[in-house]
Amino acid sequence: MISRKRIIYSKEFVGEIQLTDFEIKTDEISADLTENEILCEALYFGIDAGLKMQAQFYPTGITMISGQIAKVIESRNNDFPKGSVVYGKFGWQSHTKLQPDVLTNKTFCYILPDFGTHSVSLGLGCLGLTGNAAYFGLDLCGAKPGETIVVSSAAGGVGNHVGQIAKINGCRVVGIAGSDEKCKWLVDELRFDDAVNYKSGLFPSKLLDATPNGVDCYFDNVGGLLSNAVILRMKQSGRIVVCGSLSVSNIKVGDKIPQMAELSRNFIFHELKMEGFVVWRWANRWMEGIERNLKWLDEGKLKYHETILEGLDKAPEALIDLMKGKYSGRVVVKV
Repeated sequence: MISRKRIIYSKEFVGEIQLTDFEIKTDEISADLTENEILCEALYFGIDAGLKMQAQFYPTGITMISGQIAKVIESRNNDFPKGSVVYGKFGWQSHTKLQPDVLTNKTFCYILPDFGTHSVSLGLGCLGLTGNAAYFGLDLCGAKPGETIVVSSAAGGVGNHVGQIAKINGCRVVGIAGSDEKCKWLVDELRFDDAVNYKSGLFPSKLLDATPNGVDCYFDNVGGLLSNAVILRMKQSGRIVVCGSLSVSNIKVGDKIPQMAELSRNFIFHELKMEGFVVWRWANRWMEGIERNLKWLDEGKLKYHETILEGLDKAPEALIDLMKGKYSGRVVVKV
């Protein structure tokens, strides 16, 4: 038997996430496997702002959802040999036993390609779901060389990656972030053309200064009133792709939700196009995105920033701090 530690989603998230919304449990699972089963031990798992929104579709009492990088420690499956390193939607737990029926679903679990000298933790970030959300989402936006693209939550894992790929593709990139420090990082380290602090109190005028010729593409990670301000700067035939809705994540029943009605005229007369996406739409091209991002990383064209927290127990606090804007780049827990 193997002792397994799990973090349980014990109370429905209402308003801001609280530590009391989680519970830590320890149980035992058998190490004995039937044919085609595997047993994995967690190495890293991801902390994502989107977890709050996703959790509303699950019942309380389950292991908290999350992507995970794990090592196969026992196997009776030839496709997942012992010692291989996998990505899986295993959640916040130390060990996972997988039956053969779920192992045929490559969006649920797959073996990581060779990252060379790079850490396997990047399989949760720029060489995994985060990087692919940026790669395929930007492709959906259709940004062309010379065009201006604005990225919200630009210091986050997806946002900073989007901006860097857009620069590789010859675009002018403007990031929106929540502090002067983050904006400085975007411009000085990642070579964004400009960055605007939406908490500065002068956001609309600073956005105007940063986009004097308007906005061709907007990669939206936050929604709400911030996005309304960007949409009002869109040019003729502008394109908007919606990846996240962080700004409305703490809205409770009865709260007034920012409306887009006042933007209707802009959509009509500027013939704007807006489309949301879930990254698994491109499951059949998944390795294409990882391989392209790995190539850019090896060539020095992409940079990444990871915040790595030690210990499974750190996960709830990490998610709370992430939702408050504490971190830049990708946040992972090292188990």
